[in-house]
Amino acid sequence: MLEKLEKKLLHYTRKAIADYAMIETGDRVLVCLSGGKDSYTLLHLLNQLRQRTNGKFEIQAYTLDQSQPGWDDRYLRQWLEDSGIPYTIETRNTYGVVIEKIPEGKSYCSLCSRLRRGNIYRYASENGFTKIALGHHRDDLIQTLLMSIFYSGQIKSMPPKLLTDDRKNIVIRPLAYCQESDIAAYAKLRAYPIIPCNLCGSQDNLKRQKMKELIAELAQENAKVPSNILGALGNIQPSQLMDHDLWNFKSLDADRQRTPDAFDDEAPEPATSSVG
Repeated sequence: MLEKLEKKLLHYTRKAIADYAMIETGDRVLVCLSGGKDSYTLLHLLNQLRQRTNGKFEIQAYTLDQSQPGWDDRYLRQWLEDSGIPYTIETRNTYGVVIEKIPEGKSYCSLCSRLRRGNIYRYASENGFTKIALGHHRDDLIQTLLMSIFYSGQIKSMPPKLLTDDRKNIVIRPLAYCQESDIAAYAKLRAYPIIPCNLCGSQDNLKRQKMKELIAELAQENAKVPSNILGALGNIQPSQLMDHDLWNFKSLDADRQRTPDAFDDEAPEPATSSVG
């Protein structure tokens, strides 16, 4: 079971890397390890690929200790040591900032992720990493799309490869084609020393969970729904949308090249022939 899952996950990881030119020879890849199942799996798979390519690229794990109560990374450190993967664990009190800024009962996720992302980008830039690898998978991408549509009025998600706004970092998501259920099963078999995120675990009805449940319900009726949503992210039809930045709708009539037809008064007379 473990070998079969690993083969499947490696296949889709390699495919995503190839499809979006995520990793090139000589790259130094900073792999973000949060202590969750997704990031452990990503780090392990990338290390496998690094070994299979005879070290054509480098990886280093990066973990941010956000000074969250109950944080215990002893087993994570030991796992990294046993794996022989170079790593850095930084301590930054972003937890204190989140608690101060977000009212009790509200979701901490947005601010927490922004602060974490800022520290990751800073560390990558300061230490010369060419890519930043995140553990988002297929389900994250399609849930984010629906969240953006339902709650933000935007059509956007998580791209497999992203140039950051300051143009200093490239973010990659090698698990973009991998299903969360496969990752969860694989992580369980690998017995990763998971560090639970207790910061927002007690908050009910988070938007992402709602999207997850909606997609699961639809998939019971049609198993292709999740893959179809993922496919839609790469199959955009701009002419079928209503974005004024894509189309100047007021000028479409003027821009049209008119094709005369039989009912047009300005259509030329049909050619005639004479019999001599």
